[in-house]
Amino acid sequence: MRVKLGDIFEIGSGGTPSKSHPEYYGGDIHWVKTGDLKTEYLFEVEDFITEDGLKNSSAKMYEVDTVLIAMYGATIGATSILKMSACTNQACAAFKKNDKVIPEYLYYFLRSQKEKFVKDGVGGAQPNISAGYLKKVEMELPSLEEQQAIVDILDKTSNIVSKRNEEIQSLDDLIKARFVELFGDPMLNPKGFPVKTIEEVAVLNKGITYSPEDVADEGMIVLRSSNIKGNVFDLEDLVKVTKKISPDKYVQENDILMCNRNGSARLVGKVAMIPKLDENMTFGTFMTIVRSDIYEYLFAFFQMDAFREQIRFQTAVAINQISLPLLAAVKVPIPPKEVIDDFAAFTKQVDKSKLI
Repeated sequence: MRVKLGDIFEIGSGGTPSKSHPEYYGGDIHWVKTGDLKTEYLFEVEDFITEDGLKNSSAKMYEVDTVLIAMYGATIGATSILKMSACTNQACAAFKKNDKVIPEYLYYFLRSQKEKFVKDGVGGAQPNISAGYLKKVEMELPSLEEQQAIVDILDKTSNIVSKRNEEIQSLDDLIKARFVELFGDPMLNPKGFPVKTIEEVAVLNKGITYSPEDVADEGMIVLRSSNIKGNVFDLEDLVKVTKKISPDKYVQENDILMCNRNGSARLVGKVAMIPKLDENMTFGTFMTIVRSDIYEYLFAFFQMDAFREQIRFQTAVAINQISLPLLAAVKVPIPPKEVIDDFAAFTKQVDKSKLI
């Protein structure tokens, strides 16, 4: 049986206490933002508000097993299940628990619809969906026993994926350790390598802008900052556009994508290697593509504190972003080519292990 979410769920959202009242913040009430929706279960958050903040805003308290989904921006479609009582900001939609749907079943359903949510939310400076939109979304509603059987299968699959991601993270950490072993801490530059700016060792290009009318089922793939998961691209939520795109905006092998979009300090500056697909690709508005013959070295440098420290002052503002000129001016030590080549060979060998 298919049902509309609004027919079986009470769907709410939250609010943000006035920033002009610092006494509304730092209390003991968990306050969820869309950036917190990273895992299936949400046990902790970074921010808290006070009772006065809750009473004097549109924020609402939600109980354990409420399912949350991000409605705005780069995190649109991100989903988690509350495992503590909490309130949210207005960018989160909240599905209150009921006796017809297992929270995990709803969680997996919402995850399965993320590509559609992203596509439907395209448009304007801040892509978004709404609680009204979510109420009209249709979902299959099997019995509770069938729901649990489906959840059990998906849990097993999810655990396999999580273990594989942990293995990949260990390999990425190995590359970082090798980087420091060969080059030292680039923030200190202990080996006295010549220092150049990014624009002296790479060619930078900004991504495309597009409208909802450009989005279609067929066309050129647009890689966006929301596709970056860790240091790899999530290929499950790809947007395609029919817009005419100039050749310099095409993605090519051995490019690196730099996230310089508006977003949290955690997202700004994120990079990922371009995936190999049979289809043509371009990159979105707030992405910068980096073309360089030392891309393996630069890719590793972008993971280091030396890079994060240089962009940190740029992300401590209300709207976080890295402009192209500021990115171009980032300073990086440049070792001798033969040492960089040794490092590149090492990273390629490690990357092969990720495919096993």
